[in-house]
Amino acid sequence: MASQMSRHIAKDPESDAISPIQSHPTSLGEDSMTGHMMSLQDPDNPLNWPIYKRIYASAVALAFAFVVAFGITVYTAGISEVTTRFDVSATVAILGLSLYLLGIAFAPLTTPHLSEAFGRSTVYLISLPLFSLFILGAGLSKNFTTLAVCRFFAGFFGGPCLVLIEGTFADVWSANVTGSYYAILSLASFVGAGTGPLIGGFVFAARGWRWTQWVTLMLALAAYLLGIGLPETYPRAIMRRRAKRRGLPPPQLVEAGSGVTLRDMLLVTVLTPLKMLVTEPIVVGTSLYLGFNFAVIFSFFISIPVVLEATYGFDIQQVGLAFIAAIAGSLLAAATSVILDRLVFPRLLKKSHNGIVDIEYRLYPAMMGGFGITISLFWIAWTASPNIKWPSPVLGTLLYVWGNMSVLISGVSYLFDAYPPRGTLSALTAAASFRLTLAAALPLVILQ
Repeated sequence: MASQMSRHIAKDPESDAISPIQSHPTSLGEDSMTGHMMSLQDPDNPLNWPIYKRIYASAVALAFAFVVAFGITVYTAGISEVTTRFDVSATVAILGLSLYLLGIAFAPLTTPHLSEAFGRSTVYLISLPLFSLFILGAGLSKNFTTLAVCRFFAGFFGGPCLVLIEGTFADVWSANVTGSYYAILSLASFVGAGTGPLIGGFVFAARGWRWTQWVTLMLALAAYLLGIGLPETYPRAIMRRRAKRRGLPPPQLVEAGSGVTLRDMLLVTVLTPLKMLVTEPIVVGTSLYLGFNFAVIFSFFISIPVVLEATYGFDIQQVGLAFIAAIAGSLLAAATSVILDRLVFPRLLKKSHNGIVDIEYRLYPAMMGGFGITISLFWIAWTASPNIKWPSPVLGTLLYVWGNMSVLISGVSYLFDAYPPRGTLSALTAAASFRLTLAAALPLVILQ
């Protein structure tokens, strides 16, 4: 997310370790780099891999994240049957969505430490099978308690796939590409979540709610087969494994930004994020705004089916098709953010006197997306009526998703650049866990 000329050193957004790309051009020609950073002449450096190998690593990361995001929302297509099968209220049935999101909220707290200890590829290839086991358990559930518990742990074990993707992209793509990469990363989550009810509606209508879990399991298997040859991309892990393979002592690396001792780990990813949520104006404001947006968008997966069915007489397949608008909105947001980054940054860099661009330029997509969020909420609320044709509120959803994702891309990118290395991990952890917790809570009250 940090461009090659941003205010701070470019960092690995998942591990908070400084990446091989530095903000000063003179650093790029050095034969050896400080700390854990690999030489740009090192053939094992992911930046020097053949393009097909880097594309493969990126595709695997996208596929894993897509499957976990898909699993969040595909469940909502079968909520009506869950209520009757297990004799629970609609609010209780929604726990299958909320607990999954709450499980994912733990991922920003744990994933940096896991990837530092074992490398990214190991975490990927263990996380998805564990996720799949609990999806299997959810599909086989004989009572709602089992379903709820399995959905929580599916989110808990699948969550690292949604966190690791950022670090993977930072490992394999240079700064002139990563200026816009968060837009691509966000697509995996937004398109995955939008596809859930789209496919889930047809699956539920044909085979029942349990098949929403079986389809998730099939996609997880396909993604795992794609990723079984995933190479390690984390430079620190590459260097440690290389030394071990050659019978050499472990390399002397700078202490990981995520901490080494249990005390440091708790400080960086638990205590400091909690403190920043009440003392850091940037983190407080960004977390509240992103949290509100996330809560609203996941409440849509509950409220939109109710509105379309009650107001327009949609069946579950037609409701699923309406979520094509959400997918289109996310694609439009990614395109908007990439175009703005490519158009605005070079001009600002040209005007600068010291080759440094203020990080506030990251907020341009949010400046546009914020208007889209406000307008779309009024649009949807005022036009979801039998007197107005159904395309109107559906198009309002497209506008909301466009604005929501534009704000997310800006907010996370800005937090990434706004703090020194160790503070970056704490700030991103605070914002991520907070918005996921709110997203888990609001759907539980949306039908009251």
